[in-house]
Amino acid sequence: MPDIIYKIILVLSLVILALFAFCALWVVFLMINAALINPKKKYPKHSKYNRFLLNFSTMVALPCAGVKLHVSGLDKVPKDTRFVVMGNHRSKFDPIVTWHVLRHYDVSYISKPENFKVFCFGRIIRKCCFLPINRSDPRESLKTLIEAAQLLKDDKVSLGIYPEGTRSKTGELLPFHDGTMKVAQMAKVPILVVTTRGTEKIASDFPFRNTDVYVDFIETIPVDYVVSNSSHVVAARVRSDMEKILGTTEVKEEFADPKVILNN
Repeated sequence: MPDIIYKIILVLSLVILALFAFCALWVVFLMINAALINPKKKYPKHSKYNRFLLNFSTMVALPCAGVKLHVSGLDKVPKDTRFVVMGNHRSKFDPIVTWHVLRHYDVSYISKPENFKVFCFGRIIRKCCFLPINRSDPRESLKTLIEAAQLLKDDKVSLGIYPEGTRSKTGELLPFHDGTMKVAQMAKVPILVVTTRGTEKIASDFPFRNTDVYVDFIETIPVDYVVSNSSHVVAARVRSDMEKILGTTEVKEEFADPKVILNN
């Protein structure tokens, strides 16, 4: 019996060492790839190679971070057209979780400039057609939205946008920036509405607890509705869809523990 236990411990130790070695090599590999990307250049062409690096890294990182995904409504994702996916924003993990779930659809995000300085990935996402947006400059923001619409028109990628513009600290939906609807309107593509719940707990739960994260695709707003209504009307429908899942009762119950708020 002691020999069997010894062998089991030895095998487990070798497996753990092999995993650590693989992760270390993968990080070095990412660093080499990132070093070849110009951090000041915009890349209008989508790189499937860098998309693979992004997707594989995410696929490994989320389980390692203890994330347990619960996904509903995937049948509502458009299969034959590009789209704009719009969701609520509670955590920096929201886009990571969403692009992982939609990894077969090449979703890129309009994101704040700071995210393009993140170690390795800040450069890799440039090659995946992610776009930085300067929220403090309306003219530059409009240019970014026009670029995003062009990517959709050219069938390069689908786009992810957070109409709140920033993360909510309480879980309640913040006021929407109606202008974000113009990307779908200019490109004449549908809007996929999604909500994420639980992402705000990932950082505080790690490494001692797993985190249940819920991703719910609510509906795809058809092109006809998107282009025939004002940005304000479309934004109101997107918000109403989200509120079906993120109701007042759910928000109060989920954020009843003050520690959750303090950790965000």
